[in-house]
Amino acid sequence: MRIRAVVLHEPRRPVRVEEVDLDPPHDDEVLVRIAAAGVCHSDLHFAEGSLGGGRWPMVLGHEGAGIVEEVGARVTHVRPGDRVAFCFVPSCGMCAQCRNGRPNLCEPAARNALKGTLMDGTSRLRLLDGTELQHGLMTACFADLAVVAAAGAVPFPDGLPLWQAALLGCSVVTGIGAVRNVARLAIGDTACVIGCGGVGLQVIAGARLAGASRIVAVDRNPEKLALALRGGATDAVNGATEDGRRAVLRICPGGVDHAFEVVGQADTIRLAWDVVRAGGGVVVIGLAPKGVEVRLPAIEFLSEKTIRGCYYGSTNVAAALPRLAALARDGDLDLAGVISHFTGLDGVEEAFERLRRGDGARTIVVVEPELAEAPE
Repeated sequence: MRIRAVVLHEPRRPVRVEEVDLDPPHDDEVLVRIAAAGVCHSDLHFAEGSLGGGRWPMVLGHEGAGIVEEVGARVTHVRPGDRVAFCFVPSCGMCAQCRNGRPNLCEPAARNALKGTLMDGTSRLRLLDGTELQHGLMTACFADLAVVAAAGAVPFPDGLPLWQAALLGCSVVTGIGAVRNVARLAIGDTACVIGCGGVGLQVIAGARLAGASRIVAVDRNPEKLALALRGGATDAVNGATEDGRRAVLRICPGGVDHAFEVVGQADTIRLAWDVVRAGGGVVVIGLAPKGVEVRLPAIEFLSEKTIRGCYYGSTNVAAALPRLAALARDGDLDLAGVISHFTGLDGVEEAFERLRRGDGARTIVVVEPELAEAPE
């Protein structure tokens, strides 16, 4: 099949839309027509080469939703016509991590994601000259069509438009999963969320749903802070104009119960540590470029503070995503309110520029307007 796709040829050069070849799905794979996709900071990290060498040429995109076009002979959980969102860790169910209840850390999925292939170690994508293309995070959904591993296509209930469902498989699962599965935030707890982009806004939504008594949003962009307040934050701190540590501790004397870092920088991880009370915990969600290191005052471990990493919300995506879709469909989770821009495939580079500047929240790439049912 010949399709349009957003191709990264080498880092720190503008990505562009071009025609590429896509092979049909193998027996344990699914072909999906893309309706819409979200532009995530992880895509920008790939584009800038900050996740390590050899991650190109690649078709980008990992957060999206669409309609199943074709299924392989061994696929039974979806069929043509089903609405699906993508899971970029299509867990094998058999490795040690999967058996221990950590499908988000699936070992074969991690190995193949690093290589830019599907689960069998091969690619379905090629440039027109025959050069093999990598699948961005095993998904490659900045395109008309995508072939993904069977576990990478997760069906969800009717009633949620695909332009909103596009957010489910990355920012929603990651943000809400961090609150539920890692922090285990309880009713009445206090929280600080540092970084109010696409994932940070979902952390705020998760904290609101969990019953947090106070949610302090920290960002350097007033527009993002306004979105955070509309999404459930009780307080906003502009890190560009005030000292974040002092401001948070003024709002919550003694510190917060939980701090969520959703930026991926050493200074913001340290800020999260500094605003947590004794016995509280930091959850690091932000994806830091290779080489970033963090220094913490070791004596403060005596206060029983903890700091934990979080990948993909520490979530079983196949089980969680349909429940989150139902929350959004029923009005308990506002996905439309975290979207700041709409664009087509040719607007991905401009969306990257907004991410570089720290402007806006989530950009939705509308690939098939009729399928996506996105607003005009």
